[in-house]
Amino acid sequence: MASTLRTPCPCGRPAEYAQCCGPLHAGTAVATTAEQLMRSRYSAYVRRDEAYLLASWHASTRPAALDLAAQQPAPTWLGLEVKHHAPDGDRAVVAFVARLRHGGGKAQRMHEVSRFVREDGRWYYVDGDLGGS
Repeated sequence: MASTLRTPCPCGRPAEYAQCCGPLHAGTAVATTAEQLMRSRYSAYVRRDEAYLLASWHASTRPAALDLAAQQPAPTWLGLEVKHHAPDGDRAVVAFVARLRHGGGKAQRMHEVSRFVREDGRWYYVDGDLGGS
């Protein structure tokens, strides 16, 4: 497990996972911005951390379950680029591009504009529009 914690963080920040998204995933820290939450959710997808994804999803839009293991071929996440972060009080919008590949297929780019809300000091993912810029 220690070797996993010493790996670069998948979210794209120049930090090791243990100092970046790891504490958020472990529940020992909370995201201070919607962008930080979005980056940690990307890392959770890379790591297939369904519990964190569900816990960081707002109750009003959260699915009952995720079955990331059922995605075949499983995506290989290749990188994240945050295009825009627009906080507005207890709401925020984050636009990003995630690169991924399914199986041995061609790399793809997923564009999303995500909406977040802060309740009781915690940020939550609400929903997003694919294809946004």
